[in-house]
Amino acid sequence: MSDRILVGYDGSPPANSALEFTFEKFPDAEVTALHVINIPEGYWSAFEGPEIRPPVTEKAREHGEEILETAREIAAEHDRELDTDIVTGQPDTQIAERAEDEGFDLTVVGSHGREGISRILLGSVAENVVQRSPTPVIVVR
Repeated sequence: MSDRILVGYDGSPPANSALEFTFEKFPDAEVTALHVINIPEGYWSAFEGPEIRPPVTEKAREHGEEILETAREIAAEHDRELDTDIVTGQPDTQIAERAEDEGFDLTVVGSHGREGISRILLGSVAENVVQRSPTPVIVVR
């Protein structure tokens, strides 16, 4: 039984499916939807340190809140409570680190199901979460 579940949430149809799956399959779990404001690697990573973080505009944070509002609506449709949070960084890294650091029992992520060259060029957050996460991961398509 999974008591605490982390759902990576970006507002996409696969993320919505992952959240709905979580509510349906784990009716008694405490669920947290995590939205990651993607900070591209490269220029800013040269300046990152314990006291230095890339600037995140208020507009990006507001957009994240709008995305999470959809998650809250899905939770209300399922008559469930939902914790939400916004962080910055690489989505796969942040999801895996949060799962470990905060003692989640399970991580659920959606997948676009890309194949071939599209997957190679675009990468796969879901695949990287599976590889990096110290906790079990369910990928919903």
